Amino acid sequence: MHIETSKKTITKSQKEVYEFLSELKNFEALMPDSISKFEVLNPDRFLFQLSGMPEIVLERKQQSPDHQIVLGAASEKLPFTLTADINALGEDQCEVAMNFNGEFNAMMAMMIKTPITNFMNTLSENLARL
Repeated sequence: MHIETSKKTITKSQKEVYEFLSELKNFEALMPDSISKFEVLNPDRFLFQLSGMPEIVLERKQQSPDHQIVLGAASEKLPFTLTADINALGEDQCEVAMNFNGEFNAMMAMMIKTPITNFMNTLSENLARL
């Protein structure tokens, strides 16, 4: 399953946005209002929980300085990645696209597609408001 948010223009430099996203504790500021738990477990891993949903642990899988950050599920039960692609538009402006890629059976994909899409859109919207 692949979900991609629309690209958001942010009035911060590519480096500033990359550094913000590299500091995992900053993801708390991007979370939806329905967040009930957020905890940084170590510099490369954090846990969050939305109301009525199970806890999810994300960990940094890879990064390309100033251009991309890839987070992934720490559990093999639900394999997925969340990628932020950051492209400079100028000295003080960049564009960010967020992508979700997961391997789910058809029934699971049908159940989680709308909540994941809403979650991704919220992350993207909140990032654009930085």
